[in-house]
Amino acid sequence: MTGLDEYLAGLRAAAEPTRLRLLALCAEGELTVSELTGILGQSQPRVSRHLKLLVEAGLLDRIREGTWAFYRLTGGGGGTRLGRGLLDMIPADDATLALDRERLGAVKQARAGRAQAYFRKNAARWNEIRKLYVAEAEVEKALIEAMGMEGVADFLDIGTGTGRILELFGDKVERGLGIDLSREMLALARANLERAGLGNCRVRHGDMYKLPAPSASFDAAVIHQVLHYADDPAAAIAEAARVLRPGGRLVIVDFAPHDLEFLRRDHAHRRLGFSDDEVKGWCRAAGLVPASTVHLPGDPLTVTIWTVRRSHPGPKEVE
Repeated sequence: MTGLDEYLAGLRAAAEPTRLRLLALCAEGELTVSELTGILGQSQPRVSRHLKLLVEAGLLDRIREGTWAFYRLTGGGGGTRLGRGLLDMIPADDATLALDRERLGAVKQARAGRAQAYFRKNAARWNEIRKLYVAEAEVEKALIEAMGMEGVADFLDIGTGTGRILELFGDKVERGLGIDLSREMLALARANLERAGLGNCRVRHGDMYKLPAPSASFDAAVIHQVLHYADDPAAAIAEAARVLRPGGRLVIVDFAPHDLEFLRRDHAHRRLGFSDDEVKGWCRAAGLVPASTVHLPGDPLTVTIWTVRRSHPGPKEVE
């Protein structure tokens, strides 16, 4: 199709009440068919048909993971511009979309509640659980090599958990800060940091989507085994980019794509790993330049370490 044909196809796909509502919801983050079905109060086959049309028109992306599929506003190009433009024209006080957003908020709150319940239950043996899936010593060695600490005075650990990453880098920085939503995890982290004698490091209750820190306030940040719990990984990366100084580095550690559904069922994982293209695309959109990627094959999970740098002040695509 030509550019005009694609534009008209997108307009035709969006020109239906349910599809426009779906477009608005998927602009708020990644959602599954079952979540969208619950919010709209419509049957799954009907919602699936509407989603299929929006994907075919280039307005939504569909990400398949095991038995789940996630839908989100297209990550780049004309589809994104058209989708955002259409949503911008909808009155802010539209009653139908306001109710959809209210129901979406309830869905997100329920997700967060399930995750926090899992963290509370497992906080005391968190490191033990992580060791079931990956050789932690090997990951930490590769993480140290990827990070490099030259010129790092202010260091941020996003989703600090037990504070292990602060322990790993605390003696190499002037100031270290760990952020986490779980107060049980923070209690463990404080005890671990005190035991390690790292008085220059502290932890704080906070949300990775709204970090309690000014823009351009850190030289380096780590997101270690956190993104697979995230409702919106792209937004978490963008927020990390916001608090990095020019030239600052971000290191992301997480699983490569896999099909272990029990991690989702039993361990509150939202995503079953990430591809290199997916993570690098999010980083570029946040104004971060990919620097290096390391894969650590495991059995059965592979851990990937993505290192990126902040080289310009705002979101921008980097070729």
